[in-house]
Amino acid sequence: MNWTQLLEKKVETAYSTTSKLLEKVDPESLDWKPASGRNWMTVGQLLRHISEACGTGCRGFVTEDSGLPAGVTWETIAPEQMFPPAEKLPSIESVGEAKCLLAKDRTLALQTIEMAGEDKLEAEVDAPWAPGKPLPLGQHLLQMIQHLERHETQLFYYLKLQGKSVNTLDLWGE
Repeated sequence: MNWTQLLEKKVETAYSTTSKLLEKVDPESLDWKPASGRNWMTVGQLLRHISEACGTGCRGFVTEDSGLPAGVTWETIAPEQMFPPAEKLPSIESVGEAKCLLAKDRTLALQTIEMAGEDKLEAEVDAPWAPGKPLPLGQHLLQMIQHLERHETQLFYYLKLQGKSVNTLDLWGE
């Protein structure tokens, strides 16, 4: 298996599909969230999260820089800091900002895959939040791409719930 080729192809597909879905977001809907249930992100919060869902995590795995504040470790971080409720999550100001941030995150993901190189992608490493459960670095990076894809699907359903014209082909990048 060639991790580099697999990851690069998955990145291109995930970011392309997400970018196309962003084109369908109404700029006036950034404060919208589903009416039923609880702990939903607004569209603006979801777009902000999507724009950091992959490349930033890939960089963390490859450089071993967790991005945690000084003096904070995975062992000492409070659960509410690791997984804050939706109302505490940052938002974006515009769909244009989300598009720009998403493009930067795509570039970061591809640069990080290249920086790692095939040999390092084969090496087993622990996720900081799951010590003692090593996986190939390539698999961890694949999980970061899947993180983006899962939130891309969330955006798809937000658009559907808002009555936007989206279908299966939009979700699968066709």
